[in-house]
Amino acid sequence: MTTSPAGGPPRPSYRPAGSGDAAADPGAGTVLDTTVAGILRRAASVAPDVTALVQGAPDPARRRRWTYAELEAAAGRAATALTARFAPGERVAVWAPSLPESLVLTYAAAMAAVVLVPVNPALRAGELSHILRQSGAAGLFLVPEFRGHDLVATLGSVRADLPALRHVVPLTDDGWEAFCSSAPVAGVTGAPPSGSPSADRTARPDDVAQLIYTSGTTGAPKGALLTHRGMTNAARFGAVRFGMRAGDVYVHTMPLHHVGGQVVSFQICQQGATAVLLESFDPGLVLELIDAERATLTCGVPTMLLAMIEHPDRGRRDLTSLRAVSGGGSVVSTDLIRHIEATLGVRFTVVFGQTEASGFISQTELDDPDEAKAATLGRPLPAVETRVVDPGTDAVVAIGEVGELEVRGPNVMAGYHDLPTETAEALSPDGWLRTGDLVTMDDEGFLRMVGRRKEMIVSGGENLFPVEIENALAAHPAVAQAAVVGVPDRRWGEAAVAFVRLAPGADADGVVLEGFLRQRLAAFKVPRRWVFVDDFPLTASGKIQKFVLRDRLRPGGAAGDDAGGDTD
Repeated sequence: MTTSPAGGPPRPSYRPAGSGDAAADPGAGTVLDTTVAGILRRAASVAPDVTALVQGAPDPARRRRWTYAELEAAAGRAATALTARFAPGERVAVWAPSLPESLVLTYAAAMAAVVLVPVNPALRAGELSHILRQSGAAGLFLVPEFRGHDLVATLGSVRADLPALRHVVPLTDDGWEAFCSSAPVAGVTGAPPSGSPSADRTARPDDVAQLIYTSGTTGAPKGALLTHRGMTNAARFGAVRFGMRAGDVYVHTMPLHHVGGQVVSFQICQQGATAVLLESFDPGLVLELIDAERATLTCGVPTMLLAMIEHPDRGRRDLTSLRAVSGGGSVVSTDLIRHIEATLGVRFTVVFGQTEASGFISQTELDDPDEAKAATLGRPLPAVETRVVDPGTDAVVAIGEVGELEVRGPNVMAGYHDLPTETAEALSPDGWLRTGDLVTMDDEGFLRMVGRRKEMIVSGGENLFPVEIENALAAHPAVAQAAVVGVPDRRWGEAAVAFVRLAPGADADGVVLEGFLRQRLAAFKVPRRWVFVDDFPLTASGKIQKFVLRDRLRPGGAAGDDAGGDTD
């Protein structure tokens, strides 16, 4: 990486000390011409009999296992079926939790040169419809049900609005097998057989591998176009800094519908390690799998890590195999990092990134001093250029001064799908991604988070956008006005608090409004706290002063300790 202090040339490329990073392995900082399909094929060639994937099912009897050779073959079989139905570059969505079939589809889509669109199974009808319609998805794989949510019925309610959607495949045992069996498979060992529809499909490193949706300040999700080169290199750089190596066993808790889940999978593959994949996060199951599988690595956002540490089963599980833990997705506090390291006897690394940067921008070293790990976002990864600029002038600020973080490198998205205006706002003509994060950079390249230009709230690893929640609340007849702010939270990193002014004569409380929102938004977007007010502090132009609302939530603030309808 290069960093750009004010008034001088960029600093030399950073060659970090520590186990397994660029100082120990000069090739670790090299950008390679890799693809998602290529990394699996290489792993299957180099280590065909190494266990690639373990299904982390609660019932040990249901824990299926795949070697790298078997995973490649399964992906190749699915790829052949994909190529019988979809042209290169078409979008294929997966609306499911982290099933083994979900990961197979990740690699199969890459082999078939189609673009994968991961979709959160918690999303409701309007949210799903927007993503499938905006992406122009031609195919959809889905589970019938997720946590009581009937996905088939939800899709049926919006299907008429999705003219591009040609194929829907249920991810049931019968549905998956019927799909994979419906195209020629003779001779498939990962690469499509000669003469098959996919035989001449070869994705290039700079082709788009995945279209992963994030949200903007308007609340409308935007699809980030992430390339094969970007995702695979970002993954490898992060894996090396994490000290991941062949033979490691990684309890994979990050959902595959997130960029983090996809890129962690690519880390594991490129290092020849084993992924123990959880369908959905469960702290007791994670502890049991670390014990049973003798796992060496795991990851999680603060919410997950606290749940593991506080779980009653922790004391009876043998966690001595665990060597290191990776965390990110939201603010990781100093106290929590020290608590994790001391309680689990591990070393911790903080990962900072965003979807538009393939999930990785900077990361701490396992051997960094405690104060660096606990108070910074680490230093940018190899090949990731960073600069801190004045948001008003775009001039690079002095070392230690606050500015907006901009990054450039192979990890940066190609743009937003079918959104040229938003792409131009996010990417400068010379390739700098405007992250929207306000940071400082010290003279060693360590980044420190100060805040966000945008109002995004990161709660439990999920991105929440106030405008989306406020617009949904405004649809309730009892709500005259609403404002949503984020406040620090030890468990969630940040928590959403809704300030609500009721319509004259209306009667509603947090329980009523929470139930209303749960019918319209994914559960993770519903505020955890409700404050009812008679009026809002306004600017001269009539805009709500959200910083005043946040101040009210501090000890001694106007809202006091009782938020008047806290449903936490």
